[in-house]
Amino acid sequence: MEFKDYYKILGVAKNADADAIKKAFRKAARKYHPDVAQGEEAEAKFKEVNEAYEVLKDPERRAAYDQLGREPRSTQGAYQPPPGWDEGFSFSQSSGQDAGAFSDFFETLFRRGSGPSEGMWQGPGADSHARIEIALEDAYRGAERRLSVRRPVLGSDGQITLQDQTINVHIPKGILPGQHIRLTGRGQPGATGAGDLFLEVALQAHPVFHPDGRDLHLELPITPWEAALGGHVVMPTPDGKVDLLIPRNARSGQKLRLKGKGIPGTPAGDIYATLKIINPKVETEEARALFERMAKEMPFDPRAHLGG
Repeated sequence: MEFKDYYKILGVAKNADADAIKKAFRKAARKYHPDVAQGEEAEAKFKEVNEAYEVLKDPERRAAYDQLGREPRSTQGAYQPPPGWDEGFSFSQSSGQDAGAFSDFFETLFRRGSGPSEGMWQGPGADSHARIEIALEDAYRGAERRLSVRRPVLGSDGQITLQDQTINVHIPKGILPGQHIRLTGRGQPGATGAGDLFLEVALQAHPVFHPDGRDLHLELPITPWEAALGGHVVMPTPDGKVDLLIPRNARSGQKLRLKGKGIPGTPAGDIYATLKIINPKVETEEARALFERMAKEMPFDPRAHLGG
């Protein structure tokens, strides 16, 4: 996507105050307004001006944009924001603009929510939205976490500074990805009170389990003799190890279900263990002799169903 230099679009300095930004916007908007200027170029310029003002008029978005920095010289129109550029920011909820009114650059950076209306610092505080990643075990058992949130503060001189705040977050037992945790009074500050902060929950990648709603899936390795003879094996769950019965003549790809052992809820999810038969390495003469004996005494053709 193409980097957008919003200060350049409005023709203001990076340290311009809110009044200067508003004045520059009104001047540019009159110049490129469809009632005054005709043609596709003027229409595109009018949209650019509106998008730039949408970012720079909002202290929260402006602070995040300033931290993002200017366009690197080597991007050549294919700009990608650096990983974690918005860490700790909570963007305010949408002010109602259609998604198509803004560029891909704006959508990528700020579509978690658009800024509140002009004068946000004088009225009631708007709600804010942020994202929190938690471990699967936290969703399974519940947890208490401390979260650092970076918020813009408007000074008496009209300049915006960033302030890090540490807040305590209660992770409810059984919460799922995409659900929200509401923190009352932790949103945008306002003259008549702060809004709320809504944390959208995401799960960190887990080395063993793959969540699907409240269900958990894992691939469970077993030996050829465990598959053939059946028996009990020990397998993990987020709540500790359990004893699992492998049926005789089990096959790779077969799923075994542990009812109610998934993420807690009403009802709780299940755990599905997909069996995968793992052959041991033949590294000794004794092992080779054992496999040769099996080949002679156990006539078995796994390709018989293919014909020929």
